[in-house]
Amino acid sequence: MNKEEDKSGQVTMFIIVGVIIIALAVLIYAFYPQIKSTLGFESKNPSEFIQSCLEDEIKNTVGELSLRGGSLEPDFYYLYNNEKVEYLCYTNEDYKTCVMQQPMLKEHIEEEIENQISGKATECFNSMKESYANRGYAVNLRTGKMKVELLPKKVVANFDYSMTLTKGSAENYEKFRVVLNNNLYELVSIATSILNWEAHYGDAETTTYMNYYHDLKVEKLKQSDGTKIYILSDRDSKDKFQFATRSVAWPAGFGG
Repeated sequence: MNKEEDKSGQVTMFIIVGVIIIALAVLIYAFYPQIKSTLGFESKNPSEFIQSCLEDEIKNTVGELSLRGGSLEPDFYYLYNNEKVEYLCYTNEDYKTCVMQQPMLKEHIEEEIENQISGKATECFNSMKESYANRGYAVNLRTGKMKVELLPKKVVANFDYSMTLTKGSAENYEKFRVVLNNNLYELVSIATSILNWEAHYGDAETTTYMNYYHDLKVEKLKQSDGTKIYILSDRDSKDKFQFATRSVAWPAGFGG
């Protein structure tokens, strides 16, 4: 009986040890990038460091702007699905065409992104400087201007910064940029076209855009007060941009 119990105990112990080894392997695989970074094994160059540090901040900012009509904190908005959706063309008069609220929409969005990410950008560059200093480099970081651009199929943050790393020999890095793959440029261009139709004629025909851009989905959701919520979506990337208008609205109690 004792021999059988010993064998049973050994088998149980082997099973427990095996489970622990598998669990450790899974954890190491899942957290390997963070472990490398923490222990200093990662060998990112400065451009990769800034891209990795700032990309999520830009992505989150673009996502919020896209749901709110281009402003992080819109002053004049329609509450749709608990989201403040900015009026980009509006009139409070019935039967009247709307007036543009953000005539320079693309530039406005670029400025919103710049303002939102500026603090995080400073943190990233300071963190990078400290990281290289801890690895024995003499670091000379020269800061400059930041400019965000909406470009075809991407959002780009350009930094007119330069950095020199010296450890025996000197390495120079200039003009950092962070790139986010996103169709906001295309969606804002289409939104601007729709807004021009709203301002001039009081409405826009959504099927025209979808017939021309086959990867585009355009929704126009009419609300009871004459507001229209436009939702533009890229069918492939799932990027979206939504905004509100009120133009040539009918008085309450009348059909539109």
